[in-house]
Amino acid sequence: MRHFLLVDDNPTFAALLKKSFGRRGLTLSWAADGTAALARAPGSDGIILDLNLEGESGLQLLPALRRQFPRIPIVVLTGYASISTAVAAVKLGATQYLPKPADVETILAAFNEPGQPAAAAEELVAFQPSVRKQSWEYVQFVLQQHGGNISAASRALGMHRRTLQRMLQKKPMAR
Repeated sequence: MRHFLLVDDNPTFAALLKKSFGRRGLTLSWAADGTAALARAPGSDGIILDLNLEGESGLQLLPALRRQFPRIPIVVLTGYASISTAVAAVKLGATQYLPKPADVETILAAFNEPGQPAAAAEELVAFQPSVRKQSWEYVQFVLQQHGGNISAASRALGMHRRTLQRMLQKKPMAR
């Protein structure tokens, strides 16, 4: 039986995905943070990693997972998808990058065909985002360039740290 690990801070999403995996004869364990993920990953056939974890970034956890478990494929699944985070995730070792919502078949296809871009990821690049969306992506890019350090990113962007924090708490515009 194939076993997967979900690293996501949303218990409701974890329960639903666990149930969907179970219907397909697969097991799914859940970790809500990086420490639990590193402890539960051994023996997994794949890791599903959310980028926006409570108090930490999946982009910061990704290199640690990749170092400790180089053979386990890692699929990044996020509700805050952007081109800059997709590029960063792949550079850090993600096998695949999928925006939420993604159905179980799409997630499993990402593990079965790691070299092939997923249809959902191709759709992410296909549209022209609005100025607000492009601003959000640029902020994410600058934040990633500064290792998730909000103070350093706010200095680079020329804005107050609290302004950047408020901006990051809001969901990005769809287009």
